[in-house]
Amino acid sequence: MNIIKCMFCKKPFVSMGGRICPECLEQIDKDFITVRDYIYEHKHSNIDKIAEETEVSKHVILHLLKEGRLIIDGADGGGVLFCESCKKPINTGRMCPACMEKVSNTMNKTVTHEKPAEVKQEQNFKGSAKI
Repeated sequence: MNIIKCMFCKKPFVSMGGRICPECLEQIDKDFITVRDYIYEHKHSNIDKIAEETEVSKHVILHLLKEGRLIIDGADGGGVLFCESCKKPINTGRMCPACMEKVSNTMNKTVTHEKPAEVKQEQNFKGSAKI
């Protein structure tokens, strides 16, 4: 457990791993419902209009977009979000599908990398003991 500053309200709190205090998390969940419902009714609104009409800060809306909880209409994401790897416009999350696939492939290669030598030797020993 660490005492850190909440990334939204800047108040110190005891963190169990997150960077947002419980009070702000609760408010963000309420804001999510407000913004989600507004977007459902006004599909082609931009982030400025959404923030103005819902009275939810653009900072919170961007946070929800980066978490993947909201999606901006249009393939280019309205010029609000950009892939953190290649800088292409995206409509949700932190990376474009192509960069996500690259990361996924890299992770899969790392996880399925060769087993340590002592594990191989143990398997070979067990395998050669057939009678």
